[in-house]
Amino acid sequence: MIGDWIDIGWVNEIPVRGSRTVPVVGGEEIAVFRTADGKVFALANRCPHKGGPLSQGIVHGHSVACPLHNWQIALATGEAQGEDKGCTPTIPVKISSGRVLLCRASTLKAAA
Repeated sequence: MIGDWIDIGWVNEIPVRGSRTVPVVGGEEIAVFRTADGKVFALANRCPHKGGPLSQGIVHGHSVACPLHNWQIALATGEAQGEDKGCTPTIPVKISSGRVLLCRASTLKAAA
């Protein structure tokens, strides 16, 4: 842990166009995604529609398709795309010396 940030590992441990999950308080998970252009995003690991595990979805550009009903969720905002409505909490993330850091305060909010 580094101050207000939690170190969750090396950026190259997250597959390109894929994700990994990080458990948080209360049995919830955060899904951390890496896009083809190397950007890293973090969301609560639940679709706003039916709670599907976003970490198991397919990453296209800067969105992920929920594996349950194919809702497209923007990785930067957590907002459902197209005609779908809903939002998944986002977690601030930064990369420092190749390490992925998540905002500690936001990980606690995602679990609530």
